Amino acid sequence: MKELTVSKIYLIEHVSNTIWPSSQRDVMAKFQKEEEEKTLKAISLFCFPEGINWAPLTEYHSETFSFVLTEIDGSRRNGYCRRLLPKGKGARPPEAYCIISSLACFGLFSKIFDEVEKRRQISMALIYPFMQKLREASFPAPGQTVEIKSFIPESGTEIIHLTRPLDSWLEHVNFCTLFDCLTDEEVLQVFAAAVLERRIIFIAEELGTLSQVLHAVAALLYPFTWQHTFISIVPEILIDVVMAPTPYLLGVQKRLLDLVTDQSDLLLVDLSKHKEKTFRVTIGDEDSILPPKLQAEILVALSQRKNVSDVEEAKKVEEVNRVVSEAFLHFFVRTVGHYTSYVKFTKEGPGVFEKRRFYKAIESKTIRHFVKKFMQTQMFDLFIQELEQQQPLGLQQGESKASWTIDR
Repeated sequence: MKELTVSKIYLIEHVSNTIWPSSQRDVMAKFQKEEEEKTLKAISLFCFPEGINWAPLTEYHSETFSFVLTEIDGSRRNGYCRRLLPKGKGARPPEAYCIISSLACFGLFSKIFDEVEKRRQISMALIYPFMQKLREASFPAPGQTVEIKSFIPESGTEIIHLTRPLDSWLEHVNFCTLFDCLTDEEVLQVFAAAVLERRIIFIAEELGTLSQVLHAVAALLYPFTWQHTFISIVPEILIDVVMAPTPYLLGVQKRLLDLVTDQSDLLLVDLSKHKEKTFRVTIGDEDSILPPKLQAEILVALSQRKNVSDVEEAKKVEEVNRVVSEAFLHFFVRTVGHYTSYVKFTKEGPGVFEKRRFYKAIESKTIRHFVKKFMQTQMFDLFIQELEQQQPLGLQQGESKASWTIDR
């Protein structure tokens, strides 16, 4: 076995222009160095979850995937990785190129990786001027495009267009991958388990499939946010995390399946193409958690995405994302969309959520049964807490406007 040599690229976003007093600069420099060393170790784990000792290869299909780095304070940064086999003769180790960003922009960073890989297959030296051009350019705002000029020998100067979608909260999501792996009914069962904050493990051979599906499942919860452990690709050295008793969303490579099948009280989802069955482990009630009528409405709404065909891939992903996100957003509007009517504000302090009145206002017994369970989740609790801290418009006049829709 030959030890893997890993090449890395960092696009570091400068988020502060603070000038530290000279007495604090040495301390800050030391702290920054320690944090960078911790980040380097974490990146190695996630870029090569199988471990960094690889036998040299003669063939390897490049793959792109993402992961999340969670800081001590709970803040998260997004990691994007492209693994590839550089051009050459004979067996050689693959390389990993990594981008760390506070922004979630899978499509945009994938395009950057395409350009990096194209240059790497010619010469490593061509990557550096391209990256310098990227650093000099401003990061595009949602809906905007940035042009990068880059020279490639024998091709001349190329103009690269980097665009972010207007609906920025979905730019890290590709629902197409989720529905390629699961049927609509299976997606509903996964959503039901996630909305009640259960333990869910996804297994697949491809790292890209794992990362895209886990981020898609988390996006189905919008406008609520998954608050618990989220590891889109679990490194082999951290596989014991599957034994944690608390809620989680985990992605595990299928070669580690034997290490997770002895777990119970969870949902184990097989995303493989040639699987015997999708749900290898279940609690058993996943198909009855959501109100039947609303399940039917979601399925009808999801069927609209099948009308999307004969369009370029980027447009297809954008349209499917719109159809899917609206279907599940409508579910939350139907179940808890009246929440603002039951937060009462005063001039003296934060608002107070009238939980009992909110719950009793629901007429449907099946919806009320679901909401009673959903109200016990951390995602709902934190959503309401944030709402209580907001000062509504019109409070100065002694009134608070209520909305029956969840703002996007």
